[in-house]
Amino acid sequence: MNSSPPAATDTTPLQNVSVRALCAFGAKAGDLDFRFVPAPSAQEGVAGHLLVQARRGADYECEVSLSLAFEGLRVRGRADGFDAERLRVEEIKTFRGEFAALRANHRALHWAQAKTYGWMLCCVRALPAVDVALVYLDIASGEETVLEEHCSAEALRTHFEALCHRYMAWARQETVHRTVLAQELGALAFPHAGFRAGQRELAEGVYRAASTRRCLIAQAPTGIGKTVATTFPLLRGWANQGTDKLFFLTAKTSGRAIALEGIGLSAQSAKSLRVLELTAREKACEYPGRACHGDACPLARGFYDRLPAARADAVGQRRLDTATLHRVALAHTVCPYFLAQEMVRWSDVIVADYNYWFDGSAFLYALAKQEEWQVAVLVDEAHNLLERARGMYSAPLDLAALDQARATAPAGVRPTIDRLRREWLALQRDQSDTYVAHDDVPERLQAALQEAVAALAEHFAQAPETAQGPLQRFFFDALQFARLADALADHSVFESLRPTTDTAGRLAIRNLVPAPFLRARFAASMTTVCFSGTLAPFAFYRDMLGLPQNTAEVEVASPFQAHQLDVRVVTDVSTRYRDRPRSLPQLTALIGHTYARRPGNYLAFFSSFEFLEQAHARFVHEHPSVPTWTQSTAMREAEREAFVARFRVEGRGVGFAVLGGAFGEGIDLPGDRLIGAFIASLGLPQHDAMNEVMRERLDARFGDARGYDYTYLYPGLRKVVQAAGRVIRTEQDAGVLYLFDERFAWPEVHALLPAWWAVGRCRTDAAHAPDDPAPHPSSQ
Repeated sequence: MNSSPPAATDTTPLQNVSVRALCAFGAKAGDLDFRFVPAPSAQEGVAGHLLVQARRGADYECEVSLSLAFEGLRVRGRADGFDAERLRVEEIKTFRGEFAALRANHRALHWAQAKTYGWMLCCVRALPAVDVALVYLDIASGEETVLEEHCSAEALRTHFEALCHRYMAWARQETVHRTVLAQELGALAFPHAGFRAGQRELAEGVYRAASTRRCLIAQAPTGIGKTVATTFPLLRGWANQGTDKLFFLTAKTSGRAIALEGIGLSAQSAKSLRVLELTAREKACEYPGRACHGDACPLARGFYDRLPAARADAVGQRRLDTATLHRVALAHTVCPYFLAQEMVRWSDVIVADYNYWFDGSAFLYALAKQEEWQVAVLVDEAHNLLERARGMYSAPLDLAALDQARATAPAGVRPTIDRLRREWLALQRDQSDTYVAHDDVPERLQAALQEAVAALAEHFAQAPETAQGPLQRFFFDALQFARLADALADHSVFESLRPTTDTAGRLAIRNLVPAPFLRARFAASMTTVCFSGTLAPFAFYRDMLGLPQNTAEVEVASPFQAHQLDVRVVTDVSTRYRDRPRSLPQLTALIGHTYARRPGNYLAFFSSFEFLEQAHARFVHEHPSVPTWTQSTAMREAEREAFVARFRVEGRGVGFAVLGGAFGEGIDLPGDRLIGAFIASLGLPQHDAMNEVMRERLDARFGDARGYDYTYLYPGLRKVVQAAGRVIRTEQDAGVLYLFDERFAWPEVHALLPAWWAVGRCRTDAAHAPDDPAPHPSSQ
């Protein structure tokens, strides 16, 4: 919806702006240019600045803090260096490769920053003129290339004021926007006539956490309206809590759509609220396969010249979802993906994937730190964050990928790849087992890896047009591996998988506990709320994710009643691998008996595709008249949608699925679209060498023999509870749940099942009636 910003006056108090943001807004021009040139890492950049600063004389001042007001706009920043004797201000930049390859639009931005600091120094220290220098340090050689201009204070003032004037209209607009938004949000009314059961408890927990600057971990059942319960209190308390941005993070694309809908409902009377959806580059790209620069893509050509008009159009849209951004971007012939990144600064609520905040190079995290925003973070379906974060801080390397990279590598790079391959094979030559875990990466292997990474970086810097295909992919993988190898500690493990007749060799840094990497993310927010329907035990997630010790906890009781779900543990069926041949006839017979007694839609979950296929084949043979449909490996989106669509109102049949897969969570089948589920597994991860290494490491890290629970029991039972949660979706639903395996009745397992379940027992030879309720754990 288009809306004009409120009118501003010259007396409107204006916001602070960093030198970086001011110059990025007003000084960039020309093309987008993201042709790959290996950039120095953050650590290398810091080291490069320190190297340049250490070379200067005694009168050289480092990291000079500056702040200057202009017509109410306060500009702040730190100049890299100022030589008081020579009256020279320096802006230091690090790079790799050919100096001539530095992008022209980047150079314009650097000059703008340097000249802004030049005027701030002239003004603060009453200087008539200064020398303004760009110092480019080649990380590889340590050589400096210096570009220098002598600038009068008057010329620098004119340059500074021109930048400020470009920004001023937006600064005034944004200040008025925030004032009006605070008023609207302060008067926000709850969007429903009343709270659902448990919804108020969750909302109050979120509000208290934000008000006291604490994190919150919350378990709340499906169906109470968690999106509204978490967004409404943060929006309602926006001004009192001093919020600049709200980041709503999801694990899946479908979660973003639900979030946008819930936010719209929570803030339906706040017409000024700007909501932005961030989409992955590959999904937002209008010209897939083309490089991101003006010579290859028409949406990159002249991007910064057309950006002001596109930005003005976009800011008038209340909801910048993917479709709206795409429409606005194409109307102005700019890239939708990079327009979305630009609009983060001018949006209030951003809906995005986990990686935008938690990844090692997370865009939202870096921008929030740079701009010193006060951000509230909502992590939806937070049980997914553990595995996602482990993936973010893990790095596999495949021998086949190395060989493919070598085949396309230039002659100058090939010797370093050959050395890496020799050290790789030497490590595995004496490896007695196929899989071995190590505490450290051997020095010779790590040195060879770093040499190969450096050689590839230099090659791509010299010939950026070759940055594609297997060589570039291997470089990125090796770079991530090298960085994580430098940070290797007891939170991760170095793994070696020897080549076999079926697989190529593999090395990996595998993260087990992402907590050390995520703590800074939690600390950077004023509050982070991790919420899910299955997020217990809280201590497990607090330990594994690195949530602060003072994290608040909320566990919302289920609105569902025991009589809605007939839960039975089948005690004479074992789903252990060795027992499956004997148990399979009993299992399929009970599914068939249940269906015959009450025809309708059912879901049957199994621990693997192999088990699923065996059960399905037997069931079809025994019950050929019952409709069935099955999950298969690598199902496409259309196939997944067709699977779910089979669960029609008043439909009949049994869907066969894998526990923990696409149909164990995130699908909503209320009423008689699903009236029962069979779960033939405790969901425990496989007892193999890799998981045993994890168990041992977690035992050593957390003590109290928690390794087994953290590796096997808690992750497995979470999948069971999630799958069972497909049956009861509303307070009007009713259904049946069979849990195949006597271990579900063990006290330590029973304790992890939802408290509202009344769990009975039955046997397959008497499936029509449950046994007496399970005895108290103390009597077992």
